[in-house]
Amino acid sequence: MPQTPELAESAPPAQHHRLESPVHHASTHDDWWRRSVIYQVYPRSFRDTTGNGVGDLPGITLELPKIASLGVDALWLSPFFASPQRDAGYDVSDYCAVDPLFGTLGDFDDLVAEANRLGVKILVDIVPNHCSNEHLLFARALAQGPGSAAREMFIFRDGRGERGDLPPNNWQSHFGGSAWTRVTEADGSPGQYYLHLFDSSQPDFNWDNPAVGDEFEHILRFWLDRGAGGFRVDVAHALVKDAALPDWGGTPDGSPSPGFPFSDAPMFGRPGVHDVFRRWRGICEEYDGERVLCAEANVHPIEAMADWVRSDEMHQSFNFPFLHTGWDAQALKGIITRSLNAFDAVGAPSTWVLSNHDVARHATRFGTVAPATRPGDGLGPEDPQPDLELGLARARAATLFMLGLPGGAYLYQGEELGLGDHTELPHPLRQDPTYARTNGERLGRDGCRVPLPWTPGNPTLGFSDAGEAWIPQPATWQHLTREAQELDPDSTLWMYRNALGLRRARNLGLGDLSWLVDTGTPEVLGFANGGLLVIMNLGNAQFTLPEGTVLQASSATAVDATGRLLNPDSTVWLLPA
Repeated sequence: MPQTPELAESAPPAQHHRLESPVHHASTHDDWWRRSVIYQVYPRSFRDTTGNGVGDLPGITLELPKIASLGVDALWLSPFFASPQRDAGYDVSDYCAVDPLFGTLGDFDDLVAEANRLGVKILVDIVPNHCSNEHLLFARALAQGPGSAAREMFIFRDGRGERGDLPPNNWQSHFGGSAWTRVTEADGSPGQYYLHLFDSSQPDFNWDNPAVGDEFEHILRFWLDRGAGGFRVDVAHALVKDAALPDWGGTPDGSPSPGFPFSDAPMFGRPGVHDVFRRWRGICEEYDGERVLCAEANVHPIEAMADWVRSDEMHQSFNFPFLHTGWDAQALKGIITRSLNAFDAVGAPSTWVLSNHDVARHATRFGTVAPATRPGDGLGPEDPQPDLELGLARARAATLFMLGLPGGAYLYQGEELGLGDHTELPHPLRQDPTYARTNGERLGRDGCRVPLPWTPGNPTLGFSDAGEAWIPQPATWQHLTREAQELDPDSTLWMYRNALGLRRARNLGLGDLSWLVDTGTPEVLGFANGGLLVIMNLGNAQFTLPEGTVLQASSATAVDATGRLLNPDSTVWLLPA
C-alpha cells in the first residue's frame, strides 16, 4: 500500500514561490522535434488483427486514432522487418521487407497514410550494429571465406592459441557468454570467429568498411522514400569498435566500473561513429518534413551524450541517466540540471524517458520495495513482488513531473494505462535470448513486453480475437483496459491525455526551467516552466503548496480536501496566484 501521509500539522509552512536563476532558457526555435512527444509501439504486443496471437501493422493502423488522441507527435515502431525473430525482430534478415508476421509493405504504406491524416509521424527503428545470421550478406560471408570482400562486411578474426581454439579477445555478449562464435568453413574445417555483441544469431557489421555505410544509405532512403519521418537508431554507440580489438577488463556493456571508464571501452563510443551519423543527418536533410534521428546512445557521463546531438548529427538521444535515477528528489534535480546544461551547450533538446521495451516499466520499478532475489532485467515469480498501488501512484507522479520538463518526451505503449510488468510470468514461456544464454540466471525483458489490454472480458483483453497471445497478460490487468479507463475521469489514461493537452497548449516542450528555491524539505522538488509550477512530493509527509490554482494533478487524491496540501507520491501543475 502507499505510504500513509503524516498529519497535516507535520507539513512545512508554505514557501514563497521564489526561483533560482534559470538553468535553461526557452527555445528560440520551433522545430517539432524540440518539443515532441513520441509514443513507442512494440508491434508484436500492440494489437493483433490476424488471429495469430501476434500484433501487426494493420492493428497499429486500426488503433492509431486512439493513440493520436493522446496528443502525441509521432510513433516509433520497434522492428517489423523480415527476421527469424530470435531477438524479437532486432535480428534483421532483410531491412527492406516487412516480416509476414506483421504484414506487408502495403500495410506499412497504409499506416503512413493514416498517420499523415492524423498529423502523426512514423519513425522506423533501424538496427545498424548487427543483422541476423540469416541475412544474405552474412550467408555470403560464410560461403566466400576468409579474406573475401563478403567477409569484410562483418568482423571476422582468427582465433588465438596454437590451433586458434580461443576467441580473439575476452569480450562478452550483452545476453551472456562470449561475444565470439567460431564458424565451420566451407571445407568442413574449424574456421574464424565472428563478433556479436548480442546473440550469436546477430553478427556485428564492420563499419570500418565503406561498403557497410553504402548499404545502410540505401536502407535509409528506402524507408524515407516510403514516408518514414525518421529513425530511432538501435545501439547507436556501438557501431565502430577499436580496430585492435583489445581485451577489456570492464563490464561487458561498457558501463563504467572502477578503473574502467566508459570512455575507454573499446567496443563503444569510438570517435568514428560520429562520421556515420553526420552522413545520415545529411541524408535526412535532403527530404522535406524535418525527418529526424534519435540515438539509443547508452553513454556515460551525460555530458558525453551531448556529442551525439550536435547540430550536424542526431536530433535527439535518449536520456538513460534520467531513466535510471530512481525515486530520489536531489538525484533527479542533479541529472536534470546536468542534462539541460550539456544539451544546451550543443543547441539540442533534452529528451526524457521513463520506460521502454528494454527495462522494467516504471510502475513496477517504483513499486519494488525490496531487492530482487535473483539478478536479471525483470522480476520473476520467485522475487519479492512489487506494491502495485504504490508503484502506480509514483509512476503517475513521475510521468506528470517529466511531462512538465522542457524538451522532448518518449512514452512506451501501455504506460498511459498504468501498466507494470508481468512479474509472475512462468519461466517456460520466456522468449528473450538473455534467459536462454544465461541458463535462467537473468530473466530478460519479456515482462515489460506483454500485449496491451484493450477491452475487458476477452481472454486476451481485446488484444486478439483468437483468444490467445504470444505471451500471456497478468490477471491484474483486467481493470486496466483502455475501454474501462475511457469511462473513468480519474484513470491514468485521462491523466496522460489531460497533461499532454496542457503541455501542448502551454508550449512546455519549448519552455524554460528554473528550480524552486528551497522548498523546506529535500524530498519535495519543484520547478517553473512558462509560468507554471511543477511540484512533486517524493517524501512521506504532506507538503503545503504555494497559493495558486491546480491545473493538473497526478491523481484525484494528490491534493487534500483543503486544496493546499500535496500528498506523498504525488505531483501537481500549479498556476501561482
